[in-house]
Amino acid sequence: MNPEIRHKLAALGVELSMDLFAVTNALFAELQPPLPEGLRVTRDHAYGPDERQRLDVFAMRGLEKAPVLVFVPGGGFVRGDKRSPTPPFYDNIGGFAARNGMIGVTMNYRLAPAHRWPAGTDDMALAVDWLRANIAQFGGDPERIYLAGTSAGAVHVGSYVALRDARIAGAVMISGGYDMSSIDHNDGHLAYYGDDPEIDRKASTTQGLIASDVPCLFTICEFDPAQFQKQAASLCEAWARAKGVFPRMLWLRGHNHQSSTVSIGSSEDSLGPEILRFIADTAR
Repeated sequence: MNPEIRHKLAALGVELSMDLFAVTNALFAELQPPLPEGLRVTRDHAYGPDERQRLDVFAMRGLEKAPVLVFVPGGGFVRGDKRSPTPPFYDNIGGFAARNGMIGVTMNYRLAPAHRWPAGTDDMALAVDWLRANIAQFGGDPERIYLAGTSAGAVHVGSYVALRDARIAGAVMISGGYDMSSIDHNDGHLAYYGDDPEIDRKASTTQGLIASDVPCLFTICEFDPAQFQKQAASLCEAWARAKGVFPRMLWLRGHNHQSSTVSIGSSEDSLGPEILRFIADTAR
């Protein structure tokens, strides 16, 4: 990463705040290329009846049986959107997918407190079902769907893989949480899970992820908050204890909780190339 950008991200600290998100977005917005020439973007396909159950599809013409990269945004379970108020996010991820021979998808899901656990898991399943039934018309391969979620989006992706019969080719969990009993019980957590320890136990995904046959890529950022660092460390420990090997875990130097995704497709992209390697490896 550019030393100047790394210095600016380090100066923001690790605690999540509106200032951290705004400054990080501004740093990377100017580094994002325009969407590819000839890209067809169709918005707000309904994968369920709720107004939040919508997804956007980014597809170049002429593709056949292309991998499908689905981005699931974060937002602490109570906010977040596939199109942030600060352009070009998260169209940058749809554009990245298109430039690399894939179909890009960005999706919304229902939010707490109106929709509590397991609403996010249910929405992952509904979105995958919709994609399997419809993505071929855009040039995508229904058998090569990859879910990539960040923060709360990563929690929902992990929950789908661990607790459901996940019908996907792979999953990427970016700065996620896996043990709901030990993660910080902040306002967003309580809005989505409530305060019942039994729900936390049922919603935890560590053992289900270890047992799943779905290939997984995990990430943690140098400037992620402590709770995400601890979650990544605990997952690695449990994984190694169960399987005798380390999980596919990336440590993203210089990045914070927001920059790993808003940098995708830019000149400072550390995560995008690793996602491409992961997809290529799982296709072998």
